[in-house]
Amino acid sequence: MSIPFSNTHYRIPQGFGNLLEGLTREILREQPDNIPAFAAAYFENLLEKREKTNFDPAEWGAKVDDRFYNNHAFKEQESPEKHEPGKENSQTSVKEKTALESPEEDKDMEENAALKIQAAFRGHLAREEVKKMKSSDLEEEKTEENE
Repeated sequence: MSIPFSNTHYRIPQGFGNLLEGLTREILREQPDNIPAFAAAYFENLLEKREKTNFDPAEWGAKVDDRFYNNHAFKEQESPEKHEPGKENSQTSVKEKTALESPEEDKDMEENAALKIQAAFRGHLAREEVKKMKSSDLEEEKTEENE
């Protein structure tokens, strides 16, 4: 039984929301008759893929969320003790790819900043022009009243 006016806020573990979104997407796509059995098979398949490729989509989703909110997850370096020698880690290659894309992201950020500055300056010019037009209209009214 739920309490409709409760102030309790539960924290969802990192990556769990992404796993549920993926499951939901697949359920909507496949439209299975037995959803619990489909979910079990989906997570077993996901676990097999994680073990084969050494890539955890839940961890990746948590890092993407973390990057969206504070951009710290992709800056940290993994320690070499976590890696088994001779095994390729797909997460490291993804980090290298994001590091290679970083100049493009910097360029996009600079371009967006320039667009914002230009838009603000155009807005400033437009407001100044409106002020001049209003002041000239007021001066014309005053001269008409004096005549």
